[in-house]
Amino acid sequence: MKTTGPWTRAAAAAGLLKNGEARPSVFAQMSARALAHGALNLGQGFPDDPPPTAVAEAAIEAIRQGHNQYPPGIGEAGLREAVAEHQSRWYGLRWDPADEVLVTTGATEALAATILALVEPGDEVITLEPFYDQYAAIIALAGGVHRTVPVTSRSDSDAGDLVLEVSTDALRGAFSERTRLVLVNTPHNPTGMMLPPEALQAIVDEAVRHDALIATDEVYEHLTFGDVHQPIAALPGAQDRTVSISSAGKTFSVTGWKIGWITARAELITAITGVKQWLTYSSGAPFQPAVAVGLGKPPSVFQDLAADLRERRDLLTDGLREIGFRVSVPAAGYFTVADAGPLGEPDADALAERLPTEAGVVAIPLSAFYRDGDAGEASAYLRMAFCKSRATIEQALEQLDAWAAPRR
Repeated sequence: MKTTGPWTRAAAAAGLLKNGEARPSVFAQMSARALAHGALNLGQGFPDDPPPTAVAEAAIEAIRQGHNQYPPGIGEAGLREAVAEHQSRWYGLRWDPADEVLVTTGATEALAATILALVEPGDEVITLEPFYDQYAAIIALAGGVHRTVPVTSRSDSDAGDLVLEVSTDALRGAFSERTRLVLVNTPHNPTGMMLPPEALQAIVDEAVRHDALIATDEVYEHLTFGDVHQPIAALPGAQDRTVSISSAGKTFSVTGWKIGWITARAELITAITGVKQWLTYSSGAPFQPAVAVGLGKPPSVFQDLAADLRERRDLLTDGLREIGFRVSVPAAGYFTVADAGPLGEPDADALAERLPTEAGVVAIPLSAFYRDGDAGEASAYLRMAFCKSRATIEQALEQLDAWAAPRR
């Protein structure tokens, strides 16, 4: 029986097809190794924390009140209104909740529906590299051509840390007459980098020049540790051509709820709904009103969540630096990038395979976020998550320190 088809394009683009056989994602592989060896999982980006009490209680109350059946395909009115109000309050962006907001099954579905709705075979789609692995898979499913702009690294001359950055000239140079969509991920997964204003403006300028659309992945928008998030849709000339995507999972520590949303002009929402309605149609009935409660909380709630996460970022990055890793200090998100080269480990792929047994810790090689696994100068880099409890981070650092001692 023939089982080849479009899925093989997706699997191959995400680096999950070898000799014609599909393999599980690196996240599934490494989480399985964590379970098999009882290792501490700093690989997959799910938090240890419960959601804010008010958000959790709102979901429980919604279940009790009978919000357990299909919600409207475009999302509950209360959540769409909360999303629109949130965008206005935080960023000054005005959206009509009736036809410019769409609720999705997480940002993952939002991204898939957007790309499948707007990208024709042969169209070019630009992303940064490294990139979240879903991007390559969905671009391939749509028949698009994936173009990337590299995130480069250098050493900070004072602290010796990794500094990650993107060339504005490289961003501009990635556009062509075939560019249909540029997918902007800031704050960035896997690095925690935030694109500076000049990079965002360059993207808008080139999108206007080439009549391209912009899609954003902004799921870490509230988990920033210094500069506040700047949505690209708020820049002059951007709102009408931008599909902005975010979700509740990372902000409120509810990654399993899978509640995301899109804001865009009505004609774009109509096009994306034309695909989204054939995927899940609707989901998360009791979670939608709970997320609406969360989005309505005052800024201090979001600031406290980010401040707590920043403390754990510092705990992990300071500890890794003392152990002997060269680290990046992320500006946002759940993850730091750690260079194992100074410890005599130039191959992060091989190291990630060994760490669960040698150190009792799981990390993800950064190569998992590159096409064909070719990380180049980043081949010794690991991604580690700090969205874990302090006890987990401290134990992981203790075990890594013991592992690294003979290597220093």
